[in-house]
Amino acid sequence: QDFYRITAQNFSQTRNHPWPGWEKLFSYLTPDQPFSVLDVGCGNGRFGQFLSENLDSQINYTGLDANPTFLDHARQLLSTIVSSISLIQQDIIQYPPDSGQYDLVVLFGVIHHIPGHQNRQNFMRQLAQRVALDGLLVFASWRFYDEPRFRDRIIPWPDNFQVEAHDYLLDWRSGENALRYCHFVDDAEHTDLITATGLTELATYRADGKSGHLNQYSILRCD
Repeated sequence: QDFYRITAQNFSQTRNHPWPGWEKLFSYLTPDQPFSVLDVGCGNGRFGQFLSENLDSQINYTGLDANPTFLDHARQLLSTIVSSISLIQQDIIQYPPDSGQYDLVVLFGVIHHIPGHQNRQNFMRQLAQRVALDGLLVFASWRFYDEPRFRDRIIPWPDNFQVEAHDYLLDWRSGENALRYCHFVDDAEHTDLITATGLTELATYRADGKSGHLNQYSILRCD
């Protein structure tokens, strides 16, 4: 949270475009029916904008984020383009969403910020409970360690820190100086996260970034 407090304005400016990997969702959505969306870690609301610009259906959008600057940006962006909007400031890591049922629950750019293997498992289980029958849970794991340009940003942990395997500190090289905790979710853990949800896996694929492989997505359905 310190990282995002320091970098919020600059970080939001670097997140103005949709991720290419989102486009595959259209194969699994019914575009002419109203549906509810829970965007966990919504940031500046750009996923809500992406949906509104590409679907004709009524979108009832709920966005959760701990950062008030991001939520202000999301409110300005979405208030006139989605059917209904609810933006809630909430520490989603300490207090994951625990009520409501949604046709689409998404988690983008978040799972790598959750420390502790068991915490990540529990988080995914809780998200799965927010998915309505026949609804979708879509999440992406940031595969930064596969990219040399991000491995170059890793700095050593202080000696008094106890961390798990694949836990890293990355420096931020745009505007303000800041460090961010990032956990690398490899293939095995990504599979474990899918299993933890108890949902049906419809698709898993890589997309985004210069390589086209920067994020690993999974689309899961509640049967």
